[in-house]
Amino acid sequence: MALKNILPGKLGYGTAPLGNMFRAIPDIEALATVEAAWDHGVRYYDTAPFYGAGLAEERLGEVLSAKPRDAYVLSTKVGRVILDEVEEGARELGEKGGLFEHGNPNKMLHVWTAEATERSIEDSLKRLGTDRLDIVWVHDIAQDFHGDAWLSKFEEARTGAFRVLSRLRDEGVIKAWGLGVNKTEPIELTLALDEPKPDGFLLAGRYTLLDHEHALQRLLPLAQEQNVDMVVGGPYSSGILAGGTHFEYQEAPAHIIERVTRLKALAAKHGVSIKAAALQFSLAHPATAAVVAGATKPGRIAEDQAALRESVPAAFWQELRAAGLVSPAAPLPNGA
Repeated sequence: MALKNILPGKLGYGTAPLGNMFRAIPDIEALATVEAAWDHGVRYYDTAPFYGAGLAEERLGEVLSAKPRDAYVLSTKVGRVILDEVEEGARELGEKGGLFEHGNPNKMLHVWTAEATERSIEDSLKRLGTDRLDIVWVHDIAQDFHGDAWLSKFEEARTGAFRVLSRLRDEGVIKAWGLGVNKTEPIELTLALDEPKPDGFLLAGRYTLLDHEHALQRLLPLAQEQNVDMVVGGPYSSGILAGGTHFEYQEAPAHIIERVTRLKALAAKHGVSIKAAALQFSLAHPATAAVVAGATKPGRIAEDQAALRESVPAAFWQELRAAGLVSPAAPLPNGA
């Protein structure tokens, strides 16, 4: 089923921060943020076992389990099975080492077989306190976690997770499935398969104001040809476009800081908030069904909603294009 027919709005809440990404967040703050998302009308929630080794799912479930299940759309991911035993030493997470060092200490298995996929879903349902999932993403079968071995992980998922999720969709157990990754190549490879066919994909960090050229070259034209929708994850590029200092889950390098400085100057000139520019840019592509933005403070939810509604003049987008700060191929809001 097309994601645009499933998702209840353009803005979803991404729960990676609830897994204590970058810092230890008190339970009271995390739960209040989810409640704020609900109170501000957010009805799409995306999570994953990976986020804090189950911590994000547990926190999200504590709030959502008290809400009417038919009132919201829920997605989680497969590819990590959380064990009861404690991880000894530092986790091996490829380029993302240390990302959830403040999360649960449980050991994680990184596995995409059919058996692991079914177990992952069962465990997620328990942590979330719900009886069903709407969308399931196959998580992180890409270069950033596996380097040159990523193709073997992809093949494991193709013969395991892909087939399980296709069956669950066909049986009506879930509404849709796809890939949730930080790189374009695994999605391109999936779209090139004769079967099984995904319903959409969650692409994190690759269709933002700071990084979109590569996705526009091959992936998005292919997705449009096949009527496959995209959820944009990480629209603030790990926080650098929302007042933070991280890009790609690390401290932002000098060239990114310089580009953000130029973006902010242009936004200030036109009286535009950088958050509004970021969200509205990501939503302007016709393949985009929604964006999911993370937050760890209740007040951030209101900011995101305001950014979505903010009126951004066409002159801003036109000057952004003229300055070379967006690709000539990128669709801009309101046909600017």
